[in-house]
This record gives sequence, structure tokens and C-alpha cells, in this order.
Amino acid sequence: MARSTAAASKPTKLTPAGQSGDLSRAQRLELYYYMRLTRSLEERLVNLYRQTKVVGGLFRSLGQEADAVGSAYALDRSKGDVLSPLIRNLGSMLVQGAKPTEIIKQYMAKGDSPTRGRELNIHYGDLVRGFIGQISHLGDMVPVMAGVTLSFKMRKQDRVGLVYVGDGATSTGAFHEGINFAAVQRCPLVVIVENNGYAYSTPLSNQTAARQLVDKAIGYGVVGERADGNDVIATYEVTKRAVDRARGGGGVTLIELMTYRRKGHAEHDNQSYVPAGEIDRWAAENDPIDRYIKRLLDEDFEESELASVDARVTEEIDIATDEAEASPMPDPRDALIGIYADPPALSPLWFREGIKSAVDVHERPSSWGTHDV
Repeated sequence: MARSTAAASKPTKLTPAGQSGDLSRAQRLELYYYMRLTRSLEERLVNLYRQTKVVGGLFRSLGQEADAVGSAYALDRSKGDVLSPLIRNLGSMLVQGAKPTEIIKQYMAKGDSPTRGRELNIHYGDLVRGFIGQISHLGDMVPVMAGVTLSFKMRKQDRVGLVYVGDGATSTGAFHEGINFAAVQRCPLVVIVENNGYAYSTPLSNQTAARQLVDKAIGYGVVGERADGNDVIATYEVTKRAVDRARGGGGVTLIELMTYRRKGHAEHDNQSYVPAGEIDRWAAENDPIDRYIKRLLDEDFEESELASVDARVTEEIDIATDEAEASPMPDPRDALIGIYADPPALSPLWFREGIKSAVDVHERPSSWGTHDV
């Protein structure tokens, strides 16, 4: 196990490959399910995007499925642990309970999507299931999660928070202020830095002089660990240690997960800034799902067991796609619901039979003037 602490001075090496000792056979197969679900769901979204059925941009986590799934799997939902995902952490939301149907509806801006067409992709949250919607991928969720986990501590709750940032976000003021505050307050927070090589189109070497991002833990006086983000077991183990440490009162842990973004910032990004052959090399040598399949087969899992998971994933995504495509687009009048503190409503008052608009029930403020709603 490799660590950086406030007293460390030498470069940190990768945490050794995980041993999966505390994971049951069913849990190891479940990790495969979530990684396969993440990739297959995003592949389906690509198909919908190319059919112009996706509204807005499409963000992929191709090559990073293991770091999102493995880290989220280390949380304890029964205790109320929460996480804040980024645009490439769909897998973490699926682990926490998000469903393929709602993800597809979000991307298609359907009227019965979680945000009812107001927001797109995975920019939404669910406190019951334990994921908090992102503000931005530029480190802004670190101070937010510092506040969330401080509330856990103040209320003496046995809960932990996890927040994801990219390598580029570690150069922002929000990241610095958030992790510094959390460190001083000894918040039960795990900060995961996904080092995928690029901050949009800027390679790591062009945005920081740090040899490795885990060394930044030294400056904040927190524990730091670095692990192979393309090894789902190693990711789970390093995160589980950090979660246990946070729950035990040990404060913040910064984890650097070494991975690679095999798609551009979004589907429209042609990655012209990537050196020739680099993507193909990562795909051939370090694909997280291929690596995990080999590991499972070496651990005496049968190919039929994995094929059964693949079939289950395909069926779930087909059903989700059909349901999402059959869903209606938002009614324009629904934009009037939930502006301030109203709860979400799929059937507001004036949708009901016999009521034409808010005007008919005398709900129009005088500031609206004489125009119809």
C-alpha cells in the first residue's frame, strides 16, 4: 500500500493490484454487471445521439468504467453515504441506484425524466439514493461536499461523502479551498482525482508541474493514495480504506486514480490533440472490462456466468430505450411548476380535465399583466 502523508517526501507508487479478499463471489460478479451496464448504456446513448434523439452533448466514460464503479461500490448505502459524480461517473450513479430508463430520458429531455426536461445528461441528484447533482466539473463540488460532510460530523451521523474531480480540477481555486477546509475540519470526505491524462484537450504536463497529483495531499495534511483506476478491485480497495478511515474519524483522504479517457471531452470532440496510437494502445493493453473478465475467468468464473450478465444488461437497456422513446416531451406549461419551492409535479393542476390554465383558478399574479399564460 502506497501512501502520502504530511511527512512524506518521496514519490508515491501505485497501490498494488487488489486481492478481492473481502468481496464475495456475488459481489465480484456484481462489479462486472455495473461496468458492463455502464459501457453498454453509453453505447446505446451514442446510437441515439447519432439518430439526433439526444438533446445536447453526450459524455462518455469509455476506459474509465472501473474507477467510477469500484469507488462507488466501497460506499455503504445502508448508512446513508453519498457521492457527487462528474460527467464521466455514470457508473457510480448506477451503483447508487440510478436506472437506465431515467438516464436515457434525461439525455432525451423527456417530460417524465428526473428533471422533466429542464436539465440534460446526468446533471441531476437524488438525496434518497445518495447522489448529489453536479454544479460543474471544475472542482466546484469539492467545497459543496465539504459542507455536506461537515453536516454529517456536526450531527454525529455515521456517514461518508465521496467527490470526484478530474486532473485539471486540481489546479482550480475551488478544489484548493474545498479540500483545505475539509482537511482542517476533519470532514468524513473522500476526494477522488481521476487522472485520465487530459483536462479537456490539455495534457497533464501542460497544466501542472506536479510529478503526481497524490503529492498534493501533503500540502493539505491529509492521507493520499494512488491506485490503478483501470483495476476495479484495486479501486474498490483503496476507496474502501479511505471510507473506513473517514467513518472512523480520520478525516479526508485524497486518492489519485490512474486511468485514461479514450473518448474526447464529449462526443463532438475529435481528439485531434491526442498523439497517434495512444488511444489504441490503451484500448489494447489496459481496457478495464477486458482486464476484469480475464481476472474473473482466472478466478474460476464460467464464461456462461458472464454471458448471462451480458444478456441481462442488453435486455434492461432495450426495455429502457423503448420506454424512453415512448415517453412524451415536456408540456411547455410544466415550466411553471417548481420554480421556487413547489415539489416536482407530473400532473399540475391545470393539466386536469376542465381546467384550461392557471388563470382559470385565479393563480395569475398581477405582475403577469393581461396576456394569457
